Amino acid sequence: MAYALLWGCVAAAIAVVAGGPYVAFLRRRGIGKAISAEGPESHLSKAGTPTMGGILIVVVALAVSLIAAVPKDRAILLPVAVAAAFLLIGIWDDFGTLVDRGQREAHDRTGMVLKVGGFAAAGAVAAYLLYDRIDAPRMLAPHYGSYDIGPVYIAVAIGVIVAMSSAEAVTDGLDMLAGSLNALAFAAFGAIAIMQRDTAVATFCFATVGALLGFLWYNAHPAQIFMGDSGALPLGGALAIVSLMTGWWLLAPVIGVVFVAEILSDVIQIGYFRLSGGKRVFRMAPLHHHFEQMGWHETTVMARFAAVAAFAAMCGIGLAALH
Repeated sequence: MAYALLWGCVAAAIAVVAGGPYVAFLRRRGIGKAISAEGPESHLSKAGTPTMGGILIVVVALAVSLIAAVPKDRAILLPVAVAAAFLLIGIWDDFGTLVDRGQREAHDRTGMVLKVGGFAAAGAVAAYLLYDRIDAPRMLAPHYGSYDIGPVYIAVAIGVIVAMSSAEAVTDGLDMLAGSLNALAFAAFGAIAIMQRDTAVATFCFATVGALLGFLWYNAHPAQIFMGDSGALPLGGALAIVSLMTGWWLLAPVIGVVFVAEILSDVIQIGYFRLSGGKRVFRMAPLHHHFEQMGWHETTVMARFAAVAAFAAMCGIGLAALH
């Protein structure tokens, strides 16, 4: 446990030290995010805030993991590779959302199809490796033990990877929100890995937590930098892989309950809008914007969502301990 936590501290220190120069670099290069007029009016003042903070998070987390986690177990190369692949997709996506660079809209239907296709392709490769090459439990259930679900596991793994990455992308919309939720989720799976005596997975998780804490120093309201899809997508993919490697993917919707609520609110809003001819379930989707429209300040939304996520993380760890 000490090994994983201390390397998490190293990652946090590196991210804090590197964060200042990185934010300054993005400002000099004009890497500022354009804010959609379809979102809350209060967010329009954020236009031009540097984005692609995910690069800082992922590079630090992966560098520390390669140094500290991979020597413990080379299987950690899988979440490292998935995060790296999704980082590239996220960077491509973020470039389509910059101020004065609207030649390509990364969030149109074609862009979304390409992204989901990329998730599925990477997920299929990762699922095969998890099924055939890595000695990870197929499925763990609280109290009931371990089950081998056969080749169905591959389809499940692809679904978990695609769903988690998509949910993270939807959730990233408020200062500190996605960073805080991810820190809590990775910490929960890190604790589960420690209970399983899997030092490598625990080290990967806490290296990611440390990198997120360093990023949050600059993402605190009012944010100096946004995470962007360069962070949300690789973090979602890595979190999915970690849940699969521990065998506790059934607990991913529990530990990541806020992510689940966020993407469900988006799906429900879009589906109901189309089926009802223009009516809405929520004042605005995803869910964090709904509460903003109800009058909650974004820091209030973030704090309450983080409190729910902390509660869910404790529940997830507790359920895993029932094994």
